[in-house]
Amino acid sequence: MLRASQVYCRSPLVARATPALFNQLRTNATAVSDSPSSSKSSTSKLSKLRERLASEDAQAGLDEFVNPGHTGKLTPQEALELRETVVESGKKVKTTKLKQPRLPDWLKTDIPAGQNFSKIKKDLRGLKLHTVCEEARCPNISDCWGGGEHQTATATIMLMGDECTRGCRFCSVKTNRKPQALDPHEPEHTSEAISRWGLDYVVLTSVDRDDLTDGGSSHFAETIRKIKQKAPHILVECLTGDFGGSLDCVETVAKSGLDVYAHNIETVEALTPYVRDRRAGFRQSLTVLKRAKEVQPDLLTKSSIMLGCGETDEEVLHALEELRKADVDVVTLGQYMRPTKRHMKVHEYVTPEKFKHWETKGNELGFKYVASGPLVRSSYKAGEFYISNMLKNKKASVGQVAAVESPSSSTEAL
Repeated sequence: MLRASQVYCRSPLVARATPALFNQLRTNATAVSDSPSSSKSSTSKLSKLRERLASEDAQAGLDEFVNPGHTGKLTPQEALELRETVVESGKKVKTTKLKQPRLPDWLKTDIPAGQNFSKIKKDLRGLKLHTVCEEARCPNISDCWGGGEHQTATATIMLMGDECTRGCRFCSVKTNRKPQALDPHEPEHTSEAISRWGLDYVVLTSVDRDDLTDGGSSHFAETIRKIKQKAPHILVECLTGDFGGSLDCVETVAKSGLDVYAHNIETVEALTPYVRDRRAGFRQSLTVLKRAKEVQPDLLTKSSIMLGCGETDEEVLHALEELRKADVDVVTLGQYMRPTKRHMKVHEYVTPEKFKHWETKGNELGFKYVASGPLVRSSYKAGEFYISNMLKNKKASVGQVAAVESPSSSTEAL
């Protein structure tokens, strides 16, 4: 190894330096030991580490990390699956892989298409309007926009932007603490589009806007009034949020001229903290529905429940009973569908027979109308369900009147 003095002496300039300079340089330089013991020590430690890792790899592979405590090994595909701890009451069990249940045949739908579907979608983009049908990835969009079996075209317009201030675990709508400001022309654009679409029934909903003082209730009311001015024949349903529990905001919307006031409890009371945003509440939702009925008794009030989130039959029955206590007229029950892998898992796919059971139970409890089925949504074919039911009731009442009048008329004939 070359010493510092030997290195510097190769330069002519350094050769003329005084011995004091060399001493200073040597003093400030890092001392290097000529002994090979330190390098041998480092090599020895590295070798021991490599040997230890090699022995551990020989004894246990990657499976020890992805499948600890189990004898059976997972395949690479299984290792990428999400894992969930399932613990029975009063027992301690190890983590086991829970696969997502396969989509049953009764939940498979066709790709959206059709002339009316394309026309509505084109108008929405031109007027910069949003629909919950698209934002929530609803599987029934083609049926609703196209009119379905009875040609009763229904659309659900989402007001106040496409960014919500809340983040429920089941919802695919984008979340933002500070969404963009409201579009002052939106009520006019919405009413204009709806009046020329040839709809029979329209559902207005919105993202939650906790950033606004009134939660957007005045914006809702203005839109409803403009729709009724341009197309009085269209039935208007409003699916609102809870406005943070403000009953004054509820009253503003309820008195705006709409036909149906809807607010969803979404799930049973026990699961509400796990399914909905923490600012929402089961009791708060019931209060909203009750208040709407109090200020406008002629209004039909409506709510919706998702099934397949892990609820029990007792909890579903309790939710239905609480809705009736709040004087809710219409209830819909549908299957929860996981929008993306970032959202809450489906606990089970409820069978059509079970949905039929809840339809029967709802009618027994006294609801004016119950829509219950795997593909039913809060606003799925809302016009078709609502109008068909109205026609049935009307025919029944006409029949009763005719039956009452017939004896008197026959008596007069005698």
